[in-house]
Amino acid sequence: MTLLHPTSSGLCRSFLRRTTLSSSPFTPVPISFSPPPSTSPNNRNPHGTSSLSSSASSPFSRPFPRPILSILPVPAAISSRSWRLFSSNKPEHAVYTGPSAPVPSRVTLRTIRKKYEQGEPLTMVTAYDYPSAVHVDSAGMDMILVGDSAAMVVHGHDTTLPITLEEMLVHCRAVCRGSRRCLVVGDLPFGSFESSPAEAVRTAVRFMKEGGVDAVKIECGPPSRVVLAKTLVEAGIAVMGHIGLTPQAVSVIGGFRPQAQVAQEAEKLVEQALELEKAGCFGIVLECVPGPVAAAVTRAIRVPTIGIGAGPACSGQVLVYHDLLGMLSHPHHAKVAPKFCRRFAEVGREIERGLTDFREAVVKGEFPAGQFSPYRMAEAETAALEVQLRAKGLGEAADVLLAQAAAEDREKGRVPVKK
Repeated sequence: MTLLHPTSSGLCRSFLRRTTLSSSPFTPVPISFSPPPSTSPNNRNPHGTSSLSSSASSPFSRPFPRPILSILPVPAAISSRSWRLFSSNKPEHAVYTGPSAPVPSRVTLRTIRKKYEQGEPLTMVTAYDYPSAVHVDSAGMDMILVGDSAAMVVHGHDTTLPITLEEMLVHCRAVCRGSRRCLVVGDLPFGSFESSPAEAVRTAVRFMKEGGVDAVKIECGPPSRVVLAKTLVEAGIAVMGHIGLTPQAVSVIGGFRPQAQVAQEAEKLVEQALELEKAGCFGIVLECVPGPVAAAVTRAIRVPTIGIGAGPACSGQVLVYHDLLGMLSHPHHAKVAPKFCRRFAEVGREIERGLTDFREAVVKGEFPAGQFSPYRMAEAETAALEVQLRAKGLGEAADVLLAQAAAEDREKGRVPVKK
């Protein structure tokens, strides 16, 4: 028999406090405590606490008065069920009595840092709702970016500028409900953080408290953005920077154009990355820059770089969900399909085929039929409804009722239900 940790069961502690050796009708059972293994971080028990120890240095070496340590009064006829009630907080007659579904270990900043230090490539994909988050999470990605690109691929705008803070929070909440393991990063939208460090903190706090994200991403570049990033980090918010092509500055840079293609711009990009690292960013997105420049930036700093159209030398890669799955395959979406994106599937074509097949099946009267009309009405109930309809002067409706019931019975080869 195992004595519970003194903090794990108030019921057990209460039971022990009320028991005395002199007046107890219980049978005494000797209890011994084995010395614990080392309490190093690599030798903890599953609950993260040290085992009970007989060592004087352990705070739990004497969890109860010495007489209780020597003998534990236990009812002579106590049943295993009764003892389970003392030692478990799981209901005795739970509806679902099987083992709980395994909860995957969540990716944290420490996970990201460990992978980066070990040279393991990092993976990141955008998601904007519950289904896409489930897909990305189940595929084993390290991170999900709830990107302001939702303005284009979800809301149909030509740029990322129109999406609002409130809309982004809706996307964040949906994604966080669908993600059980990925690190979720929320993209601060245009107009929600630029005016002051205080505004940036307020917006980022809303992303974490209302949106449920683990970190935020801000598009950087100007020195003032580095100050904002540093302020957020000092406020206890994990920040991912973003340099190179910054879509929120599309009006300044003259469209969605690649960056750092000349030496002066490339040098400036390296300096920006170094400043963001110094500000405390845990990672930096590099968008639409030449591969050699991205490689130089990656080598110059000591935090992960996540490339999108930035070559293979980055610490990791990110793509937009709709782009990599080929969801926007129709010609009028060509203006938002980036050149650097490889399509790993043609989901858009499959969706279009499925929708076309559905429309044709409905037009031809092939759907719903057979197995997709599963609900039946007893013959007596059908007859009663017929009488009620005719009494209301709805004779045609009554005729259709009988005809449809007979047709479904013939189609499925079944005998009308009698009740």
